[in-house]
Amino acid sequence: MLRPFLCRFSAVVGVLGAAVLMGAPAHAQEAAEPKVNQLIIYGDDKCPESNGDEIVVCARKAEGERYRIPAILRESHSPQNEAWTNRVMAYETVGRGGTLSCSPVGPGGWTGCANKLIRDAYAEKSTSSDVRMGELIAAERTKRLSTIDAEAAETQRRVEQAEKDYAARQKALDDAEAAKTAAPAATPAPAPAPVTKP
Repeated sequence: MLRPFLCRFSAVVGVLGAAVLMGAPAHAQEAAEPKVNQLIIYGDDKCPESNGDEIVVCARKAEGERYRIPAILRESHSPQNEAWTNRVMAYETVGRGGTLSCSPVGPGGWTGCANKLIRDAYAEKSTSSDVRMGELIAAERTKRLSTIDAEAAETQRRVEQAEKDYAARQKALDDAEAAKTAAPAATPAPAPAPVTKP
């Protein structure tokens, strides 16, 4: 009884999976993002040049940081290394329950969980690395787009100038053609008839 149901269920899942896979290439071809190469360089090292659609973003650190363990890994979360002020604050909230406490105890204990998540996120952000790759990538994209706009404006100016030059040449040719057709070739005047005396 259960086996036919499982067979039908697996067939439906297979058909849906095939439909999803067939639609995947169309989405992948819509917009190709440029490749981003993120590097951390030290001291006076040269940042490698980008080529093609690749964006190279370099974060520069002091030369003294070259062979050191990254700052994130240097930190210790051991309770023995925690400051006394943080321990006291933790003791103040040990038995806290009820509204805005983010605890399963008391009425409305769940209501403070959003605030706790926000506080934890800001705490993590403040202790994270001093390298902000997202900001560096956004700055590099802005710089690249500004040069694209300048190049497009220069190309547009050249195209408009070429169109004006072409229009001027065409007008000169049309004026010359009109001058030829307006002034017919001059015909010599008939010679006067000789006068004879009787």
